[in-house]
Amino acid sequence: MNNNTIESLGYKQELKRALTVPDLVCYGLIFMVPIAPFGIYGTVASISQGMVALAYSIGLVGMVFTALSYWRMAEEFPISGSVYGYATKAISKPVGFMSGWAILLDYLLVPTLLYIVAATALAAIPGLSGVPIFVWLIAFILINTVINVIGIEWTNRFNWIMLVLEVIVFIIFCIAAIHYIVTTPGVSFTLKPIYDGDNFSMGIVMGAVSVCVLSFLGFDGISTLAEETKGGADSVGKGCVAAILVVGAFFIVQTYLAACVLPWHGEGTFTDVDAAFYEVAQLAGGAKVMVICAAATGFSWGIADCMVAQAAISRIIFSMARDRMLPKALAKVSPKYQTPYVSTIFIAVLSLVLTIGSVYLLPSAINAISVVINFGGLSAFIILNFTVIYYFWFKKKTGKVWKHLILPGIGFLIIAYIWTSLSSYALTLGIIWLCIGVVFYLVNTKVLHRDVNLELE
Repeated sequence: MNNNTIESLGYKQELKRALTVPDLVCYGLIFMVPIAPFGIYGTVASISQGMVALAYSIGLVGMVFTALSYWRMAEEFPISGSVYGYATKAISKPVGFMSGWAILLDYLLVPTLLYIVAATALAAIPGLSGVPIFVWLIAFILINTVINVIGIEWTNRFNWIMLVLEVIVFIIFCIAAIHYIVTTPGVSFTLKPIYDGDNFSMGIVMGAVSVCVLSFLGFDGISTLAEETKGGADSVGKGCVAAILVVGAFFIVQTYLAACVLPWHGEGTFTDVDAAFYEVAQLAGGAKVMVICAAATGFSWGIADCMVAQAAISRIIFSMARDRMLPKALAKVSPKYQTPYVSTIFIAVLSLVLTIGSVYLLPSAINAISVVINFGGLSAFIILNFTVIYYFWFKKKTGKVWKHLILPGIGFLIIAYIWTSLSSYALTLGIIWLCIGVVFYLVNTKVLHRDVNLELE
């Protein structure tokens, strides 16, 4: 067993250790959102031509292997920087920086997407459609920022409340959907959401997987809390794997039932692709169920999910700033609350600017932002799986074929295949982002002569 501690790795214990494994699982579930498919169901259903449950099943498999890789690295390096910290310690500083830069693309845009989805969901509720989007944005951002600055324990308490509410909404939809399927003539349980021989092609399905993996992004956020957990070095790994398995079951069940309620019959299946799930919910259980689902999406994405997303990205920025890879001010910790308050507030301001800009300047904002986010997350996951193989198999020469070669190798191949299925739009913007990262790193280290400082201050 590895004996590394945060102090032995060159850092101070500044953040408060307060979270247990169940708390980490709850955090991961809230980040991924058990009802996440509500917000992007129409897009995934359209791309997969109705095989939504299959797309989510394939995504789940790839994420499980990646979660195992997070487990391996979190045990070895119990620090907050997620894949940035792991690649830096296990391979090199340049690789670590580019890993962090890639996942920054994911985390910096996630709050933007979440706020837009939340506003879209709330606009579907009668009586709320006239509320200006900036009102929701300011309210959500203020609530999330205050709770995150006050402390991780407050964030954790709120997470548990929201998780219970989301599970209740999931149950309500499932009951309504099952009742509709068994009582409506011409509607039945079918295998088509899992496999439709008339429309199946690997290209179609993997194209949908490259979008639906958005729902899984967030379990990796658990690793950013490594310096705030108690219970041993393997707590993060246990939390990642458990959260992925639980949320995967939620995703597959709800998308399967939705596809049975309203079977795919071509491009005219949904009136509004962005609000497709709410059409399904209204068909299954009437206006009341639709309102419940829409409201749950709005508040779970806009508050609960954004809150944990803000917590995760603030800790990655904190870690990179602590290593002098970003401005040092972003590494400041509140003496009273023991939270990275400067990076938290920075993310709040950035989210407000990006969200308002996306809503008013970017057509089809939800789909456009989703695929770019997936580029960042999937790129980081590819590097993570490679890091496990490189560090344990080649560098430490552990000789553990299954644990340190085969499992991360499978994760690497699956995620890489999903990555190649991303749209040309996502690949182009993502590669441009990585090129900017290379320039930023070279300027930071060669011109400004800053480097990762691993000495205790």
